Amino acid sequence: MLDFDPLYSTPRIEAIGRFIDKHYALAQPFHCRMLHRGLNDLYLVIDSTGERYVFRLSHHRSRGQADVKTETAFLTHLQRAGVPATVPIATRDGALFLRGYTPEGAREAVLFREISGREPSATDAGDARANGKTLALLHNAAQTFSSEGAVYRLDLEHLLHRPHARIRDSGVVEDADVLRDLENIATRTAKAIETCENLTWIYCHGDCHGFNARIDDAGDAVFFDFDDGGPGYLAYDLSVFLWAKVSFGRTLTPMWTAFIDGYRAIRPITPHDFEAALRFVIVRHFWLMGEYASRTNEWGSDAVSWIGRQAAFLKTWEADRFVDRLF
Repeated sequence: MLDFDPLYSTPRIEAIGRFIDKHYALAQPFHCRMLHRGLNDLYLVIDSTGERYVFRLSHHRSRGQADVKTETAFLTHLQRAGVPATVPIATRDGALFLRGYTPEGAREAVLFREISGREPSATDAGDARANGKTLALLHNAAQTFSSEGAVYRLDLEHLLHRPHARIRDSGVVEDADVLRDLENIATRTAKAIETCENLTWIYCHGDCHGFNARIDDAGDAVFFDFDDGGPGYLAYDLSVFLWAKVSFGRTLTPMWTAFIDGYRAIRPITPHDFEAALRFVIVRHFWLMGEYASRTNEWGSDAVSWIGRQAAFLKTWEADRFVDRLF
């Protein structure tokens, strides 16, 4: 009998190995080690033939249950369409996802084939173009994908309003002026986006910040990490890359130009979607702050205290981009 219910537990590596062995037909013996502990737990798996895989065990997150059913269905759709992306590995029974049980409850699990290639460079325009090209191919393929039954939608409620509420309710921001600034920015941003009625809605990657990819020998960006994807605003999917180049003091806007050039080489962008992507930079920042604020009781308030310093970035982005503009 436990005195305290766990919020999050880390399985022993031996238990991960037994789980994989039970459900997947990998060449024995295989080696397993943890790669990363964060919003998900990731493990590298290498079988006796040298084949390499990544095993992902989802966390309980504020967005709700991980939508592995829609995610793996979309990845299978992308594979058929020839879009360079990670591939989920089927279990012995033919399933593309599983649920394992930990002290805090069920957690979703997926095994992927590891993507070969190098990590993209933050300052390489060719890598930025490659990311833009693959995102455009993904959006083209998404036009024939049915997202009916998707667990969550990348709308303003999911990306802005609920994250803002998590920041406010977490107590991590104690300064009343900062809280007021964040509320005003969120309100203005939502109003500006809602006034535009012609934004494209499509199935999104959800986290295309430039590093959820590997650059293969042909120079193509092969995407992974689709677990924040879902039906949503195309402008948001574009904005994540721009946000990654301008947030936290970065000044890498030439990479945004290269990214957009790569995208437009495959697929056009409407003026409304392109303009809205600038607004969605703010939405993306709120989403990230909300994700971290929701983990305060797991990671500790010190680990998320940076949230209280982000109003300055958001106000500066507003002032530089939107003062005296209609949208």
